Amino acid sequence: MKKLSVLLVVAILATLFAACAAPAPQVVERVVTKEVEKVVTREVEKVVTQQVEKVVTQVVEKVVEATPVPPQPSGCNVAAPEKATQIDMIGWAFPITQFYAKELEKCNSVQNLRVNTQLLDSGSAKEQIRLALSGKGTSPYEIVHVDDALLTDLAAQGQIQPLDEFIAKYKDQYDLGDISEALYKLGTYDGKVYGIPIVANTMHYFYRTDLFQKYGLQVPDTYDDVIASCAVLKQEKDLDLPFTINLHAGWAWRVEFHNMLKAYGGTWLNEDSTPAFNSPEGVKAVKKILEVVEACIGQEGLTWSIDNTEIGLETGTLASANTWASRAANMDNPDKSQFVGIIGFAPAPRAVPGGPHAGPAAADFYAIPTRTDVDPDLIFRVIMEAADLESQTEAAKLGLVTRNAVAKAGAGGRYLEAALATIANGAGNYGTNPAVALARAAIENILPKVATGEMTPEQALNAAADLYVTEAKKQGYIK
Repeated sequence: MKKLSVLLVVAILATLFAACAAPAPQVVERVVTKEVEKVVTREVEKVVTQQVEKVVTQVVEKVVEATPVPPQPSGCNVAAPEKATQIDMIGWAFPITQFYAKELEKCNSVQNLRVNTQLLDSGSAKEQIRLALSGKGTSPYEIVHVDDALLTDLAAQGQIQPLDEFIAKYKDQYDLGDISEALYKLGTYDGKVYGIPIVANTMHYFYRTDLFQKYGLQVPDTYDDVIASCAVLKQEKDLDLPFTINLHAGWAWRVEFHNMLKAYGGTWLNEDSTPAFNSPEGVKAVKKILEVVEACIGQEGLTWSIDNTEIGLETGTLASANTWASRAANMDNPDKSQFVGIIGFAPAPRAVPGGPHAGPAAADFYAIPTRTDVDPDLIFRVIMEAADLESQTEAAKLGLVTRNAVAKAGAGGRYLEAALATIANGAGNYGTNPAVALARAAIENILPKVATGEMTPEQALNAAADLYVTEAKKQGYIK
């Protein structure tokens, strides 16, 4: 009997040692171990008074089983590079881009990989990006945050690289077909895609519902309605401004001019690339902007940036604004806003009754500089880890994301209806003619002079058109 027991123990130990020595299973997903209690029934022969008695003995074995765990939404599933690699991103800060920056930084968990992010205000970031990429040396940044206008400018100068190869290569892995062709089109220059859309954006109307109730105001449908509301809201002593649009820089004037030009039915260029923005519609657009400045904004308000507008709405010094949808989430953030649930949202005002809303269809992208010493394939994968479905599902709490699957799941904030209405029937974007980049630059340089009285709207638009034509002829856009 003792010999039989010894043999039994030896058999069990041998089984366990054999299990430990077995080669590890091939597991693709990340593996964790868990202990599972498994009941095994064995028959043990036991001799009793020269009779064989079969006794059933229960033995508890602890078996280690491998259980696959799906990739975590917060992880970074990028293979470690062979040598130490650093990826630096630069962009501008608003709630959803701050989220994406944190998603990028999660790739710091990958061996041999360091990801740094730098977020500035929009004007400073764009200036820094242009400066960094204009040199002849290697870019100090591997990922640059761009909007569709900046993307076109950089692509036209060969400063960012096309991504079509990587989009095709990783289409299935990252389900890149889930991002609509319309958004890819916004990031397309000369038939090639230069940016991965991370944020869909537009500008729409924000307003203090408490003040509108106090003064019996209706939500404006047109800019004439906005001007009328400013006359009433100026009575509120705690306000710095009753309403604002962003006109603090040349590029900001270009954005507002685009909104109003398209809202009046105008366009930037003719089919032969000659200027169309100095049309009667263009003149009406500039004059309406100046009316808004005089009635609502004043010279002091011309210095207000996008950040100033957001802060004004959050702190109660601004009653209303037509600004970016990407700032809407912070209106309900108690850490930032003193008016949680009080800021209302509506589509962008129109220039004329029944016309398009004076708000663009825009997008923000991550792009890769042309001159980089880091493998662009690795950079692309890091971008996609931050913009995959799991990340965008979370990002939807903060802004308009670009994946259709997220929208179908019903994610989004209170402002979503106003933003989508503006995108659907608004000013759209600048078009696909690459020459429009030169037209935008001309407007940015000249149009702010109407605010100081140096030029009339007609003079400014004609001067910008002349500047554009000169450069467009040099570059072969106009014969």
